[in-house]
Amino acid sequence: MARDRAHEAVIANVDLFRDLSKGQLRRLAGASTEVSHPAGKAIATEGRGALAFHLILEGSATVSKDGRELRTLGPGDYFGEISMIDGRPRSATVTAAEPLKAMAIPHQDFETVIDEDPEFARHLLKTLCARLREAEARASDPGARP
Repeated sequence: MARDRAHEAVIANVDLFRDLSKGQLRRLAGASTEVSHPAGKAIATEGRGALAFHLILEGSATVSKDGRELRTLGPGDYFGEISMIDGRPRSATVTAAEPLKAMAIPHQDFETVIDEDPEFARHLLKTLCARLREAEARASDPGARP
């Protein structure tokens, strides 16, 4: 139970979940598990199916697409949200750069919350639209950093 409360607090700081009710946060935290990955392990592989949303608790990971490293993720960063929503294969590969501990929320549990809670789904859509607009703005600005 203490683990679930700690996970609730961590989930509440994720922009995608920031405005969720305590009950919604409790449901996601209850569905989460802590997973550990050794350095060098591919946690998500570009082109493969999505199994879970991952929120990094400790360690770091690199994100690559088409074999090109794009960025490094650390504690508080997350990945897997796009495939979790659209059900399509992963858009990038995420590899543990060092021993990594993450909180994972299985795809099925994530979908259940979306299906049962229209407010959560609406918030998620708005957040993702804002991220898409930011990405489009960066893409149209030749001086912007990726």
